[in-house]
Amino acid sequence: MKRLLTALAGVAGFLTFAGTLTACASGEADSLSLEDAVGQMLLIGVRGLELDAETEALLADIKPGGVILFDYDGPSGGELPRNVASPGQLKALTAALQAASDRPLLIAIDAEGGFVNRLKEKYGFEIQLPSHITLGTGTPSETEALARASARQLSALGINWNLAPVVDVNVFPESPAIGYWERSFSDDPNVVAEHAAAFARAHRDEGVVSTLKHFPGHGSAVGDTHLGVTDVTDSFVRDDELAPYRALIEDGYNDPVMTAHVVNRNLDPSARPATLSRPIVTDLLRGELGFEGVILSDDLQMGAILEQYSLETAAIEAIKAGVDVILIANQNTYDIDHVRRIKAAIIAAVERGEISRQRIDESVERILDLKRWYGLRD
Repeated sequence: MKRLLTALAGVAGFLTFAGTLTACASGEADSLSLEDAVGQMLLIGVRGLELDAETEALLADIKPGGVILFDYDGPSGGELPRNVASPGQLKALTAALQAASDRPLLIAIDAEGGFVNRLKEKYGFEIQLPSHITLGTGTPSETEALARASARQLSALGINWNLAPVVDVNVFPESPAIGYWERSFSDDPNVVAEHAAAFARAHRDEGVVSTLKHFPGHGSAVGDTHLGVTDVTDSFVRDDELAPYRALIEDGYNDPVMTAHVVNRNLDPSARPATLSRPIVTDLLRGELGFEGVILSDDLQMGAILEQYSLETAAIEAIKAGVDVILIANQNTYDIDHVRRIKAAIIAAVERGEISRQRIDESVERILDLKRWYGLRD
């Protein structure tokens, strides 16, 4: 860590978010067909070290707003290749994905650092970001310098969206999805906010979208939403766990926020996972905290969702709750027909009046504005 920081000496210091992003309010969303508009709301996972005919056909059919890449293929236990083998291969893949898409794609990856890192040294990637818990023991300016190097690497590879930083407060250090994997900066909300702000600023300055996750807070969970229903009602510390979001949003943060699938009956007595909860997504995040940017769901194929809902129902309920982008990672199971089913279900919900076209356009306008801010739209 010290060696990398020495090499990065002179990087610009602490900056503020305030005033950096202003919504374009272009009204472009309502000019899209319903099919194209819903496509923009999907972030999908695909297989392949290079663009193959199946993926090219899927892009032409779904017209997604984005694609998420992984180095390890979960459904096959690593027996099949996924998306990452070397820097040259990955750069060629992202270029091919963009060339095959009618509209510029958001190309996402998890590059938190530490254990959650798709661009590993064994594949030839030079920049290896420490875990959040390691970063949290240093200064925000050190985190900013290291995150800037990582973001610069992402940008050079054609990756424009990092699903990081994690702003879960380390309430329960052995939490199987967060604390155990060193994914939290600290048990101090102020430290989390300072390092997350530095991390996000560095990405913004390098032209890479960042993402605060997992709203409203996963750091106290004794269960793992990848595997099943996780209830944080009795462990969630409201003031502490919302504090990083509150601080960054008040400071002008307007990149995406990812929802968690945790159940919190104090925030929503219906015991819906946060991703599907209007009281949590719309009333709390948009209303109380004043967030105006893109809201991204965690992967809808995770156990916490599929134990209780069909994919189609979950996607519809997430949009009704206020989510803008639906993530279908194809990492718990690989079935590209899931993407088609979800898109068809959302379109059908609009056609029967369960979701209004205006609601779709609100999300799509946020997505197009985000793309515009990062040079992906005219």
